[in-house]
Amino acid sequence: MLKTLGNILIIGGALAVLFGLILKLSGKFKWIGRLPGDIIIHKGNFTFYFPLVTCLLISLFVSLIIFLIFKIILKH
Repeated sequence: MLKTLGNILIIGGALAVLFGLILKLSGKFKWIGRLPGDIIIHKGNFTFYFPLVTCLLISLFVSLIIFLIFKIILKH
């Protein structure tokens, strides 16, 4: 039980570091949030922006990483 909890905490810390690095380097990836399929509506002084494709790609990437981490940790 404690071994599994320790592994989860280590992975959580590694993911936090990875997220911090992504935020630090985010200025170099100006295309994130400007992908084809992201919804932008301009009407007068109102702008609605919803990064649909960006959200889908980030979700796919995070799901893949979590799947691989659990596959490595929970080898049977």
